Amino acid sequence: MPYSTLSLETKGPVAYLRLARPEIDRALLDELDGACAAINDNAALRVAVVTAQGDAFSTGWDPAGLSPEMFDAAEWQRRWEESPPFAGLESMGQPVICALNGDALSAGLELALACDVRIAAKGARFALPETGRGLLPMGGGTQRLARLIGRGEALRLLLLGETIDAQEALRIGLVSGVVTRDTLAAEAEALAQRMASRGPLALRYAKEAVRRGLEQPLDQALRFETDLTVILQTTEDRAEGVRAFLEKREPKFNGK
Repeated sequence: MPYSTLSLETKGPVAYLRLARPEIDRALLDELDGACAAINDNAALRVAVVTAQGDAFSTGWDPAGLSPEMFDAAEWQRRWEESPPFAGLESMGQPVICALNGDALSAGLELALACDVRIAAKGARFALPETGRGLLPMGGGTQRLARLIGRGEALRLLLLGETIDAQEALRIGLVSGVVTRDTLAAEAEALAQRMASRGPLALRYAKEAVRRGLEQPLDQALRFETDLTVILQTTEDRAEGVRAFLEKREPKFNGK
């Protein structure tokens, strides 16, 4: 389907989602959900990369939609109940790499937090400045940030609305790598190809084990991990992985 707020391209087993503009509004949320669903339903795609055009990754919510005259609290609550912002990224079966080509502020950072792995270009900045405007982050930032970097660092960023650079983001675990802007695309592609070479079912199950496990008590999460392990033992990919190991060659997975 055609998109106006983003683009979706595929290169072998990797899908590339590129934001076409720095502001996030309802149109972008709708198209992002649709693109994520299309990727999720395509068994040939094993990894997704999210990045953006231009100098910034995303400056956050479209200011027009946040004005008291335009913001409809009841509509926002209804939307959250039906489809929370960026839930499509988080629930996508394939791993999602976020290549932060520039600043990720407000909802832009919340979008990045819904991805699985983040790498950033040097010079990129990150912030959730909402408390300085009398607001709360409303795209999952208060919850995903604390789960990623811990309560203390999350509260520092949330309560102060502090802007941090890429190196500080690396130090606190917000991103897992910092590279030059010129090499960001190549680094993201190399990382995606490394992931895509692994068992696609194992990738999906590993992501699901972590995502759901964090929401469960440890004993239940361990049982869920065991259940997924048992299911994988019955797959063709698992048998191929064993054969490839014994034959000392690279496995050829088919996602079955």
